[in-house]
Amino acid sequence: MSKRRATRPRRSPIEWGVRGALAVAAAGLGYLSVTHSVAYMIRGSAPARAHALAPWDGRITALLSEQLSGPGASAADRKRADDLARLALRQDPTAVPAVATLGINAQVRGDTAAARRIFAYSETLSRRDLRTRLWAIEDAVGRNDIPGVLRNYDIALRTSRIAPDLLFPVLASAITDAEIRQALVTTLAKRPMWSDQFIGFVSGNGPDVRATASLFEALHRRGIALPAGAPVVLIGRLLAEGHVDDAWRFYATLTPGVDRRIARDPGFTANLTSPTPFDWAPITDSGVSATIQRGEQGGIFDFAVPPNLGGPLLRQTQLLSPGDYRIEGRSIGIEQATDALPYWTLTCAEGRELGRVTVPNGRFAGRFTVPTGCPVQQLLLVARPSESLSGLTGQIDDVRLRPAGR
Repeated sequence: MSKRRATRPRRSPIEWGVRGALAVAAAGLGYLSVTHSVAYMIRGSAPARAHALAPWDGRITALLSEQLSGPGASAADRKRADDLARLALRQDPTAVPAVATLGINAQVRGDTAAARRIFAYSETLSRRDLRTRLWAIEDAVGRNDIPGVLRNYDIALRTSRIAPDLLFPVLASAITDAEIRQALVTTLAKRPMWSDQFIGFVSGNGPDVRATASLFEALHRRGIALPAGAPVVLIGRLLAEGHVDDAWRFYATLTPGVDRRIARDPGFTANLTSPTPFDWAPITDSGVSATIQRGEQGGIFDFAVPPNLGGPLLRQTQLLSPGDYRIEGRSIGIEQATDALPYWTLTCAEGRELGRVTVPNGRFAGRFTVPTGCPVQQLLLVARPSESLSGLTGQIDDVRLRPAGR
């Protein structure tokens, strides 16, 4: 039986031509795909190169127009930017950066009416374009439209990740104006997502610390809770800059019923997570343990100091007027030689010591005299170095500092 040889049908020249054309098309599409991917990756850092790689992409063309319309652009740059922006909109009618380019260039040429029309169109396309928002802010400022300014601040801060870096410093400076400050309180009362971030920023970076205090007081009166660390930072700045009365007024706003003539919280009952300088602040350093704890009948200050170490354990800033003051209270569990007992001291802001009152186990009492020229004082509990193997341990469950005649 003879074997039959398998034969493949021969393809016609037309079939080979079709196959070749398909291969070329596939290669071309692959090249375009890779080229476009590369262009899109570098569009932010090198829009000119990206546009050269993908000149048909409206989004990339729009970014190049944006780059050419920056603050230092020449007239020729702006003309080319306009041409590219129009091309971008033909390629992609939703390319918002291209619209913003046309609006900015119109404004630079002094055609405010055209700029407003263009930016109004930009806003109908998207509210997320930062250049549109920045222009709208400037336009509202020029018209003294404070609600409009803050509305655009709010939109920008909610829609742009880089907006806080640009806008927080400007907004922090603007609160020196009472009208802007009051309008900002209304905005912050709505609890926008950026409110706590801004409050934290302005507490430590606001150029006018007294204006910041006024803002925070107004927020507190509106029932708006401040982030925990903001009052601490602000009161510290007010004291450091010498605005003693402003610092106390702000603290008293947050803590109704306080009296600047006496030490606050004698029974350690406040249990604060973020104490201000006017509250009790335990000091821990070099292995020292110092904590305010809740007890069955109030609070207590507990401390433990390793052998042969000493230093401040507890602090509270005072604003006592010149005169005589009495300190008294009770300690628990302090078993030390006389020369190793802790003591209370009152110092002026520059460090001048106004006396010491030793703290034995049990009741203690003593006096301080505040001279003129010492408007801010520090009340400190200080540990002396102890040679005891267990170091210094103990508790304070009550301490009162008040005018000697009371």
